[in-house]
Amino acid sequence: MKRIAWLLLLAPSLVAAQNSPDTGSAARRQRREAWVSQAVGLTADQAAKLEATRARFAPQRRAIMERVRAIRAGLRGQLQPGIAANADSVRKLLDARDQNRGAFVQLQRDEEKEIAGYLSPVQRARLDLLRERFVGMGSRAGRRHGGRRGQRGGDGRGWGMRGDWRHQSE
Repeated sequence: MKRIAWLLLLAPSLVAAQNSPDTGSAARRQRREAWVSQAVGLTADQAAKLEATRARFAPQRRAIMERVRAIRAGLRGQLQPGIAANADSVRKLLDARDQNRGAFVQLQRDEEKEIAGYLSPVQRARLDLLRERFVGMGSRAGRRHGGRRGQRGGDGRGWGMRGDWRHQSE
């Protein structure tokens, strides 16, 4: 299943980028948007619709990510070494985590359904491959820069969003 980081592919529209105070960032977003449009073979109309879809789903995606952070913080607080965890609190956090995963999967389904209305199956497949490529790049960048992304647990799966969400849909 695609990961939240795929948003990196779908940069804000040119108008939003032009209004950005950080011109270097705006220029990168413009280049990325043009590259994605070319790689996927989007028309101007399709690119505009894809940006509109991204913008429409972004607030829901941000809310889910905020809940992920809060749940993880709660679990870290409960699982401190040398301190007995409250089993009921941990269970509630795990239940909330599972509900949040379900909400994310449903959000992705809704978004994909909308995208299917204006992109061909070939374009959707290309977009999916690009998303996966950028998700992998993001986890490698996190390791290079000392971030937590890409760290491995004892089972070899990632502990970040990639590991959490990937196994939900497969």
